[in-house]
Amino acid sequence: MAMTLVAPGSAQLLAGNRRAGRIALGVWVALWVVLLGAGLAALVHPAFALGWATDPTLLLAVRSLLVVGAVGWFALMVDAWRLGQPLTLGLGHRRAMIGVNGVLCFSLAGSMLFGAHLVGVQRDLMQTMFASTDVKGAHDGRFNVLLMGGDSGAGRWGLRPDSMTIASIDAVTGRTVLISLPRNMQNFPFAEGSVMDEQFPDGFDADYLNGVSTWAQDHTELFGDSPTPGIDATIMAVEGITGLEVNYWAMVNLHGFRELVDAVGGVTINVRQAIPIGGLGSDVYDYIEPGVQQLDGFQTLWYARARDGSDDYSRMARQKCVMNALLQQVSPETMLANFTDIAAASSALVSTDVPASEVGTFVQLALQAKDQKISTVSLVPPMINTADPDIDLVQEKIATAIDKAEGTSSAPKNGTSRKNANKSVTGGSLGSLSTGYAANSAGDLSAAC
Repeated sequence: MAMTLVAPGSAQLLAGNRRAGRIALGVWVALWVVLLGAGLAALVHPAFALGWATDPTLLLAVRSLLVVGAVGWFALMVDAWRLGQPLTLGLGHRRAMIGVNGVLCFSLAGSMLFGAHLVGVQRDLMQTMFASTDVKGAHDGRFNVLLMGGDSGAGRWGLRPDSMTIASIDAVTGRTVLISLPRNMQNFPFAEGSVMDEQFPDGFDADYLNGVSTWAQDHTELFGDSPTPGIDATIMAVEGITGLEVNYWAMVNLHGFRELVDAVGGVTINVRQAIPIGGLGSDVYDYIEPGVQQLDGFQTLWYARARDGSDDYSRMARQKCVMNALLQQVSPETMLANFTDIAAASSALVSTDVPASEVGTFVQLALQAKDQKISTVSLVPPMINTADPDIDLVQEKIATAIDKAEGTSSAPKNGTSRKNANKSVTGGSLGSLSTGYAANSAGDLSAAC
């Protein structure tokens, strides 16, 4: 039994069915060779390992191998107990060996079957969330991913994005600039030559920026067979405003966001001012107290969305602090320990057009980004008039922020905006509406939060 635990098939090779022993031991050695090779490849080129972990075909093969391995190891352990001639032992020793064998059988098989379950969860996640096959290369050395937060509810999945941020990520280093667009921006252009540009050549004057999606949903015939006309139109608007070409998008259901935060064990936030729980059309009935707090999903959602006694731009700053906290605090170990819960929450809360083949690339970039400063630029007052935005100024500010992040600008790389040096706090965010919020314009988001 000890031999079978260490080297499956060795007991049969010594005292049982030699053919079965040779096959089992050969498979065992081959698996160790593959595992060691994979480990070395992962150390030399982590992106390879991340690619394997996101390949549905490979995941299916691994899952099948784990199931077969669990059954085979179980059978070999039972046969090893038989080869030990248990009937020659005394009754007490015989019972003890039955107990030991049972523990070994079910521990080994159970561990492998649980591993097969986790692999199956990962495969289901890849197939449901990352179903797209349209791979888009980096633009000017950067991936631009539009992150949106939308209200859920009957007929409202993503109809009016409440939060819109472009994560502009260096395709080599992972250095990230977060570019936030206010939901109440008006009179902005669309990407030149796009469907929406043809409908609104003089700029969008039918609603706010977060109303573009609703307008498109009411005119789906303009978008052919696209399953996401609202998102398509929003991307056309974002590209027209920022001058950036969007590679991919991701939509998060804000009402279910709390489940994702709970799945990773919560986040630690420096709450600078009491944040109301309630409001937004109902009564405030509680507060998140000031100080460094470990927030659960419910509290984190309110921290990010509270607007009572505050304004949209303060809320945008707090949302950036939540993004930063999740990036910095959620480790691979945490992800592994809570993987099933995270996968279940993610598949229910996030939709995206990132293809499965690119997930490994973005995970690798995220790991690199953890060790670097995150820069931010927000298209909000006092820098930008959201009712009549100066698009040239908008695009100039974005280009400057990206240049500074890449180290190609001679401008000082201060941690936060000079305007926020007074350290005033409004609505839980460092800064004020008149001077601007630190997290909305920062060279180092962690320092601004």
